Amino acid sequence: MGLSSFFLWFILLSCVAFPNVLRVCAFTGTYGVNYGRIADNLPSPESVVTLLKAAKIKNIRIYDAAHEVLEAFKGSGIEIVVGLGNENLRDFSVSQDRAINWVKENVQPFLPGTHIRGIAVGNEVLGSDDQELGEVLLPAVKNVYNALDLLHLTNVVQVLSPHSAAVFASSFPPSAGAFKESVLPYMKPLLQFFSQIDSPFYINSYPFLAYKSDPEHIDLNYALFLSNPGIYDAKTKLHYDNMFEAQIDAAYAALEKAGFDKTEVIVSETGWASRGDENEAGATVKNARNYNYNLYKRLAKKKGTPYRPKTVVKAYVFALFNENLKPGPTSERNFGLFKADGSIAYNMGFTGLVPSSAASSLFSVKHTGLQGWFGSSYSLTYMSCAAAVLLILSS
Repeated sequence: MGLSSFFLWFILLSCVAFPNVLRVCAFTGTYGVNYGRIADNLPSPESVVTLLKAAKIKNIRIYDAAHEVLEAFKGSGIEIVVGLGNENLRDFSVSQDRAINWVKENVQPFLPGTHIRGIAVGNEVLGSDDQELGEVLLPAVKNVYNALDLLHLTNVVQVLSPHSAAVFASSFPPSAGAFKESVLPYMKPLLQFFSQIDSPFYINSYPFLAYKSDPEHIDLNYALFLSNPGIYDAKTKLHYDNMFEAQIDAAYAALEKAGFDKTEVIVSETGWASRGDENEAGATVKNARNYNYNLYKRLAKKKGTPYRPKTVVKAYVFALFNENLKPGPTSERNFGLFKADGSIAYNMGFTGLVPSSAASSLFSVKHTGLQGWFGSSYSLTYMSCAAAVLLILSS
């Protein structure tokens, strides 16, 4: 049996052998990062692979299916969710052939060397004011899934669709979580389909945005995982000491009310801006560092929320880099864990990409000891050799 066939069989057998794991193992860890690229000054995808491997970050999400990124990640072992933009949904909703051709062009050729584990169909569609886009989301999702099915990839690649908090009519206290009535006609059929194919509910959860909108009434420490009195949910008799878990449990409450109490919630985006405009309360380097560092420690514990203690929390942090071409307020361009040149945006215990001492343009990633994020110092030369070995083995 060739390595490619063995790889696909291994994934299938692993999911069958562990019934509590999703049929498609799209997120094998608890910590991932969104690799946004709306910028003209970012490190090369090859350098990004170096950084992620040294940091032992094994899950990333990109917002398209850029071939240069997928090629760079070949042999890295890093698991990727690719994106199908909202601008494509109308065409994909009415054309099975378009979906098949897209998967053949942007997914199938890169497997198994590049570990594509998911396709995010659209982003924050049902929270927008575009009713027509909401109507075409489910047909587009089904056509993408059917394309994977026809190509025998449904046990390798998961189909998903992230949502914004705008889909909720209420979220406080957590037990009051509920979808908007205007969203339900589109959300319930979508959830029904996702329940049939074992796909979780993906939500973009931002305590930063909640705090920014009401700094007078929200305890900053509660938003940053710092010591605080917390809140008490009288209905469930549960105590929350951070907003992140409260937001997740509000999503679980909304799912229950909609009839999908067995659906898992995964956070597709969360983060904190390190800089903002004058009216963007809390957008500071100190707060961004506290949020992201404390979030990482929280996810590393592999625990659940107060309402779902047995379901391990998983989240993708937004974002890997500051993106200088993103529109909107200043905060939009300052969510990165790293600056555009690969240096750190703030100190979370790692140094990022720095010039190598060798007389070349190679980079190295230095170890500074953040609880196992790094092992020892890595050089790009060493890591390139390792990647080359993996590439040969996977070919």
